[in-house]
Amino acid sequence: MSLRILYEKALSMKGYQVLTSAKNGKEAIELFRKFRKKPDVIIMDHRMPLKDGLQVTKEILEIDKSLKIIFISADNTIKEKALSMGVINFTNKPFSVQTLYNNIENALKFPQIC
Repeated sequence: MSLRILYEKALSMKGYQVLTSAKNGKEAIELFRKFRKKPDVIIMDHRMPLKDGLQVTKEILEIDKSLKIIFISADNTIKEKALSMGVINFTNKPFSVQTLYNNIENALKFPQIC
């Protein structure tokens, strides 16, 4: 089972509504463009096929800079770049499900940037 599916199940069990998830970066952008109502929080993984998380984050934030993105990666060398792009949290892999829940709750409390 992929981590993407495990994240979905863990989030659903906690009561979060998962709007969708993407298999690759290109699909992530395509799905994002189709949203009528944007998600409250986006969980972005760094390593994805076709486009990595940094590329996807850049494109999504160009569309809507007010989005709250939690960036997840085992590559700590990109942390500063991700944070400077406007993500509100950088979570190092591996992490616990409780850490994911805490990061989402903190993101939801984070002031909306317009």
